[in-house]
Amino acid sequence: MAERDASIRSVERAIILLRALNQVPVSTLDALHQLTSLPKPTLVRLLRTFEDLGLVARGGRPGEYRLLDGVNALNSGYHHVPRIVQIAAPLTRALTEEIKWPIAVGMLDIDAVVVRYSTIPYSPLSLLHTSINMRLSLVAHALGRAYLAFCSAEEQEMLLGVVRQSSHPEDRLANDRDALMAVLNETRERRYALRDPRLHPVSGTIAVPVMSGQFVAAVVGLTWFSSVLSADEVVDRYLARLQDVAKRITDQI
Repeated sequence: MAERDASIRSVERAIILLRALNQVPVSTLDALHQLTSLPKPTLVRLLRTFEDLGLVARGGRPGEYRLLDGVNALNSGYHHVPRIVQIAAPLTRALTEEIKWPIAVGMLDIDAVVVRYSTIPYSPLSLLHTSINMRLSLVAHALGRAYLAFCSAEEQEMLLGVVRQSSHPEDRLANDRDALMAVLNETRERRYALRDPRLHPVSGTIAVPVMSGQFVAAVVGLTWFSSVLSADEVVDRYLARLQDVAKRITDQI
């Protein structure tokens, strides 16, 4: 019985640690100790096991850890739609049916924003057949910038520590701190984000955060053809509508 109890306790500790790691993009050993109340030697043993299993990797600084995509295999048989998507879907669909432009709902996934819902099927004005599960750079795409600009300073710094390790060309701006801070400061001041126009000049995206208290729960973005509208025209016509959708999502979370 004692051996069985010890085995169950080990599983409980592993689940507690996975849940703690899932709360923020990058965790420190001290933070994990505070969140879980598990002894640090136990945490270190579990983290090494998770590394061996491809679930966790070391962060950009000593003592930092982050989840890897391998953890997704743990929920591959579970098809629950996040509540935010359930709330956002009818609101964004209604707006697309009115203004025609496609709208995407994105959520943070370690070092990028991933599109979890899109109104492309209801839009006659889309360049893509789908954008579901697309990973968008935090420093180059509008949805990523909307998340990065409005999250806490602590979370922002941890995320940038991860993104700076990326070799993807779209993440290059993360290594130019002054230029990136200028972009993020401007985004906060005007209350919306724009995609780097050099990425896909044929179109543009404007995005706003969905807040839950002091945290960014999701981001919502609208994409348009650059040949049809300028960014200023999109702001004049649709920003207030997009912000209203974001607020209505927040109110229902």
